[in-house]
Amino acid sequence: MIPRAFFSLVLGALCCAGAGCAAAHAFLDRASPAVGSTVHTAPTEVRIQYTEELEPDYSSAHVEDAAGATVSTAAHVDENERSVLIVPLGTLKPGRYKVIWKVLSVDTHVTNGTFTFTVAP
Repeated sequence: MIPRAFFSLVLGALCCAGAGCAAAHAFLDRASPAVGSTVHTAPTEVRIQYTEELEPDYSSAHVEDAAGATVSTAAHVDENERSVLIVPLGTLKPGRYKVIWKVLSVDTHVTNGTFTFTVAP
C-alpha cells in the first residue's frame, strides 16, 4: 500500500508540472470584437490578446467573410503590448466573419485557432 503522504507529494508535483506546461503557450485570452459576439458597428480592426508574448515575424491572422474571401490586411504584433495581434480590416458589410490565427510565442510554441463574430445592421 502506498503511504498517503507519498501519494500527496506525487500528486502535488504532477499538478505543478502541468501548470508550468500550460503557461508555456500563447493561447487566445480575449479578442475585440469578442469571440462569438454580434456587433452593430463594423470594427476597423480585430485585436487578439494572447496569454504570452508573440514572435512578430512568425505570428499571423486574417479575417474572412462568409464566402471565404479575405477582408483584412497584414496582421502585426502591437509594438507596445507584444501579446496582442492586430488585424486591420477593410470596410465590413453586415454578416458573419471568421478570424483565423496562428502564432508563435517567445518560448517557441506554436498555437492556432479560429473564432467568429457577426456584424449586424
